[in-house]
Amino acid sequence: MALGARAARPAAQGVVEATVERIGDQGDGIAETPRGRLYIPFTVPGDRVRARPLRPKGDGFAAECVALLAQGPGRQEPPCAHFGRCGGCSLQHLTDDAYAIWKRERLQRALDRAGFSDTVPAPLVRSLPGTRRRARFAVRRLRGQSVVAGFNVRDGHTVVDVQACPVLEPQIVALLAPLRQVMTELLAPGQATEVTATLLTGGLDVLLEWPVAPGHSVLERLARFAAAADVARLSWRRSGAVVTEPVVQQGQVGALFAGRLVAVPPAGFLQATAAGEAALVAAVRHGLGSAPTVADLFCGSGTFAFPLCAAGVRVHAVDTDAASVAALATAARGLPHLSTAVRDLMRRPLLPAELERFDSVVLDPPRAGAQAQVTELARSRVPLVVYVSCNPASFARDARILREGGFTLRCVMPVDQFLWSEHLELVAVFGR
Repeated sequence: MALGARAARPAAQGVVEATVERIGDQGDGIAETPRGRLYIPFTVPGDRVRARPLRPKGDGFAAECVALLAQGPGRQEPPCAHFGRCGGCSLQHLTDDAYAIWKRERLQRALDRAGFSDTVPAPLVRSLPGTRRRARFAVRRLRGQSVVAGFNVRDGHTVVDVQACPVLEPQIVALLAPLRQVMTELLAPGQATEVTATLLTGGLDVLLEWPVAPGHSVLERLARFAAAADVARLSWRRSGAVVTEPVVQQGQVGALFAGRLVAVPPAGFLQATAAGEAALVAAVRHGLGSAPTVADLFCGSGTFAFPLCAAGVRVHAVDTDAASVAALATAARGLPHLSTAVRDLMRRPLLPAELERFDSVVLDPPRAGAQAQVTELARSRVPLVVYVSCNPASFARDARILREGGFTLRCVMPVDQFLWSEHLELVAVFGR
């Protein structure tokens, strides 16, 4: 075996009885057994189960519960009939209180691992059922005439044909029936596609992933589908591509930020819920205090830039995505205190000399975090950083870098926009 190589662990065999001790960061119940650590989905602490180990996972084994022998506290009947098969939710079986406690504890564990155990998170900001305003659906035509549309199963590619969803805005769920109908006509047997639906100001925005450029007859059929399904904007792009092509648009479509309608590009970034967005904006504004100049990094189409500018702050907004920055810049015409730039902040972060002109920095990076940018922030003389994160693990790594650069973590607030999932957002304020 080569130096540093890791021997493959065989999967544990047979069924074992175990008691679930806690829920891990990915939402699985964790049980310690003589055969190793088991990760058992859809269980709660205190459950006594018979579990079958399936395959190696991390420091233990992924397992399935084959029998629930005794229930632990904190369990409820899941509100969705698809739960347990659909991969969209992993925690509907928790009571409301148990779920809220676990979400906050998940953040606390990330802080503890990063050396911030003396920081106590603020109370969890909750999202309500039926308020998620964006979804990415898998659509497949089966070998017969039927089409399934919904979400993939957990750890697989089989599509669960979703008939109802307690998480999504009802207008998005209502799209599924006409979507199945049009795809029965347009997809060949065995063919699959993906559809992103976003509820914007002005109506539904739908983006289709298409394997080849659609012909005139297909575009006409899609336009009729948009009219029948009350879709405000319909676009398509080749599978795996970035550039989108319009099919039809009915009226103005976009996102409203501090009274400015921004023409967010198809499938452009938008916070998952309106209430969650409002909570994040309020936390960012409070964290910045009276800072007069802000660099808004990973700015998207202006979620924070416009509210800050409306409050009298001079904002320089930067993002990798040219379409989002263009939408922001167009909506910002006439605002002298808002400037924009397109820049790959992962590869070309703002350097300390460039950061000199800012009193504070807001950053809202993707799940991978902003390691390159926070490294430069740690080297800079910027006194205040407000970090919006959708991944406690990458946030913890970046927080350590800021601490090594002389920053102190002043406060952190968890925001739950991804109801009944393991995902968690947060806003943290660093100062020095």
